[in-house]
Amino acid sequence: MRFSPTVATIAASIGIALCRRLYSASELPKLSKIPARYRRQAIEDAGKALTEYLHSTRALPFTYAEHISRNALVSLSDVISRVKYSPSTLFSSLQRYLRYHPINEFEFFYESIGIHYDQIKGFLPPNKFFLSDDLRVLDVACALSVFGFPWSSLGKLYREEISIFSRDPSELSDRLHGFKEDLGFSTATVVGVCLVFPYVLNDKSDRLSGEISALFDDLGKLFADLDLGNCVEGNVDDWVGVCRKIKVFYDLGCRKGKLGELMAKSKFIFLQYPEEVLVDKVDFFCRLGVNKSDVGLLLLERPEILDLEFKDQVVSVLGILKHLDISTKELKSITQSKPHFLGRNKMVNLPHVMRALDLHEWFFNKMRNGKHYLLGTYIIGNEEDLDKDYQCCLDMIHQTRTAVHTLNKLNFLHGIGFGENSLTIKLFANLHGTSAELQERFDCLLRTGIKYSSLCRMVTVSPKFLNQDVEILEEKVKFLCEEVGSSLEHLEVFPAFLCYDLEKRIKPRYRFHMWLTKNGFCAKSYSIASMIATSEKNFIARISKFHPDAPKLWLEQFKQIS
Repeated sequence: MRFSPTVATIAASIGIALCRRLYSASELPKLSKIPARYRRQAIEDAGKALTEYLHSTRALPFTYAEHISRNALVSLSDVISRVKYSPSTLFSSLQRYLRYHPINEFEFFYESIGIHYDQIKGFLPPNKFFLSDDLRVLDVACALSVFGFPWSSLGKLYREEISIFSRDPSELSDRLHGFKEDLGFSTATVVGVCLVFPYVLNDKSDRLSGEISALFDDLGKLFADLDLGNCVEGNVDDWVGVCRKIKVFYDLGCRKGKLGELMAKSKFIFLQYPEEVLVDKVDFFCRLGVNKSDVGLLLLERPEILDLEFKDQVVSVLGILKHLDISTKELKSITQSKPHFLGRNKMVNLPHVMRALDLHEWFFNKMRNGKHYLLGTYIIGNEEDLDKDYQCCLDMIHQTRTAVHTLNKLNFLHGIGFGENSLTIKLFANLHGTSAELQERFDCLLRTGIKYSSLCRMVTVSPKFLNQDVEILEEKVKFLCEEVGSSLEHLEVFPAFLCYDLEKRIKPRYRFHMWLTKNGFCAKSYSIASMIATSEKNFIARISKFHPDAPKLWLEQFKQIS
């Protein structure tokens, strides 16, 4: 005989659970017609009615009916909006509605396991309405829940490894228990590992099997060999947190099966520091443009770096270079050849400053060789490298009506490596667009393969090319490389190439020169800069020397092509 909980039991259980989620109930648009003071009770009544429907009418085990009801708040509010609201009759109205208007149970199920409501349509099976139409999905969810997976976290497994939910539930359960028995992990540990590395629940290829084995080799050394299990609370969230931090290193490209001992030596990284701190430092050093796996190894080898605080610190570029023991000869060379990147800047911008100066590898090697502590001991003097002209312009900007927009553009320049100096102010005056647009254009040119320091030097010479849309810049680079056959290094010599109109200037002039050369009228080889940058008057004067009819041909045919 099947146990059937009383209505009072259901109400108490579902009410407590839903109350925990009511933080967002007032934000649900479909409940806007219900007075705020009644919404809590409305959701409790709806949860109670849905649990009763799924359990009594659809024959779902009570526990899972309750899981679905308590974790499908948006879908629940949709059902509430379909009946006439009255505080005293809502429960009975919902019972009647569910009796005669069957719901798409998959919508409620998917939302309950943690898939965002707006994404549910992409997961709904075609021509299936009831969970009984595809019991395998529910059976797998139930098996995972019985083992110890939080119901509302199953959506992560579904999104990342959907094939898990087509497996035989008993086989899946055996695999999970095998992890516990073979590896000596607790239930919470296994759940945490699976939620962060869901592919461990799929073992259908030799490659994947080897990768899983390498992963557990690392985890075994970190968790068991050093008794990490006794340092972590026995709940799933704590283990998910530890595993997410471990995953940071794999995402950087560090090889599985090779990190166990190194992670074990620095196990406090995974215990003492929030994931945000680790990710922040990863982002800082990755912005140097070095190999990402080397960044991961740096943090494992020098975990003290995680104690350094960069957020609000200001540095003098010359000051920090001296502090890091750069040679006098190189310091003099930088001062003379790269003044745009000197002056003050924020410590968080230091990686891009180093790339602009072509010192990123030197700086990173200093960190790996044990000089990372110098970042923590550096202190800037009160008046050190303070550019008074820059400060004067900054004060003027603060007094304008568009101060926020203007400062964001200025911060874009500082962010890519330019210092707080008067030269930066002069460049800044030539830039148009929001800081986000400027960053997008800069990044787009980096993606074409232009070296970071070269691109920064191009900005110092001809900043106006950053005023163009991404698509236009990409087309110009493509034309230069594919049709002209020039290398990207040519842009460093002639960055103004990117400022000229592609259809009205660059293409017609280049193609006319090529026609003249091909037909034997021009024996001399001209650079693309000479072809493009020459004024129209001088251009016509030049081609008239090749042939008296050349200007006419240019004006009537080639120039009109665009």
